[in-house]
Amino acid sequence: MVNFAGCELPINYGSQIDEHHCVRTDAGMFDVSHMTVVGIHGPETRAFLSRLLANDVAKLQTPGKALYTCMLNESGGVIDDLIAYHLDEEWFRLVVNAATRDKGLAWLERQGAEFSISVTEHHELGMIAVQGPNAREKVHSLFEADIAAELRELKPFNALIHGEYFIARTGYTGEDGYEILMYGNLAVPFWDRLLEAGVKPCGLGARDTLRLEAGMNLYGQDMDEDVTPLVSGLAWTVAMKDERDFIGRPMLEEQKAQGLPSKLVGLVLEGRGVLRPDQKVITPAGEGITTSGGFSPTLQMAIAFARVPMGAIDSCEVEIRGKRLPARIVKPPFVRNGQACEGIL
Repeated sequence: MVNFAGCELPINYGSQIDEHHCVRTDAGMFDVSHMTVVGIHGPETRAFLSRLLANDVAKLQTPGKALYTCMLNESGGVIDDLIAYHLDEEWFRLVVNAATRDKGLAWLERQGAEFSISVTEHHELGMIAVQGPNAREKVHSLFEADIAAELRELKPFNALIHGEYFIARTGYTGEDGYEILMYGNLAVPFWDRLLEAGVKPCGLGARDTLRLEAGMNLYGQDMDEDVTPLVSGLAWTVAMKDERDFIGRPMLEEQKAQGLPSKLVGLVLEGRGVLRPDQKVITPAGEGITTSGGFSPTLQMAIAFARVPMGAIDSCEVEIRGKRLPARIVKPPFVRNGQACEGIL
């Protein structure tokens, strides 16, 4: 067990490698009740979120539709990355990181003071993520036939409400599945039913190797308040095609005009060794640094994210324990649908 944002969470329930492979080949579940769930209510909810978020909530027109986005400070740095769900015109739900809870809630309150909205943190909700190629069918088996049929039609990055369950087809592993919100008293019985359905419990260790393989950023390592989404591999989450005035936009426009100082890339170590955060990366274009790193159970090799100069391509070296080891620069993700992506191996 480890203390994470004030919660006691398991690194693994047995074998971290087995848990990783289970998610890639079958179905695993994660207790992610530590995540912060926030309700935004009021007649100016959409206007508030349009100002607050780098991605454009105008894309959310259908109830249940979800959007991945970043919440930026005035300097364009990332206060948090989150998923916003549109439930109705005066009710959106945000799911944000536990580690940024205090500063994120304070920012929401501060920025929301100018709008007719309310910000409500939902401590009473638990959250279980069920991920893997067989995850959806195993979840469907726990519900009535009509709800299971509706879930089969649910598109990625959409959600539905069934009684006391909020079921979203989202996740953080690169596999299909659901993130399910429910009242805390329902979480343990639901977890036990998933166990009976053959879903394997998984801990933080597997969650990290899965998200790294899938090319998904981790807040505090691959992005933070001092780094913009443009240099964190998250330019696709920034909507700047119209004149929408969101917090941080002037700094992003300035950065684009001046030219980005660096970029986030993937690294594959050539040969044996261990990639970790904060290792020096040497390229012909200059030096960079790893931000996340680890051993990929799927690929059976060391992989990492690194922030490197814009001109860095193809090959580099990583300094590990005083030695420079050769590595390749690649474009994440490393793994999709349980298989190595093109150009990784």
